[in-house]
Amino acid sequence: MGLLSFLIVGLIAGFLAKYVVPGEGPGGILGDLIVGIVGAFIGGWVFNAFGHTGTTGLNLWSIVVAFVGAVILLFILRAVTGRRATY
Repeated sequence: MGLLSFLIVGLIAGFLAKYVVPGEGPGGILGDLIVGIVGAFIGGWVFNAFGHTGTTGLNLWSIVVAFVGAVILLFILRAVTGRRATY
């Protein structure tokens, strides 16, 4: 998959995942892009582990795979960072 299409898929997936997973995001459009790109790798790995294709280009399937990976990543980030109490 080309770099530009990977960035576009990552941005879309990160943007969508931010609205599905409750809590504060990692920070703006750049944070969405990073979460989406890393999510595309995670989603591709998970889907390949179950015998399906991962990200294949700029198409709906790649966005779904990256979205699933981004949601997984955001849940992991929320579990690790957690909510800090403010007094």
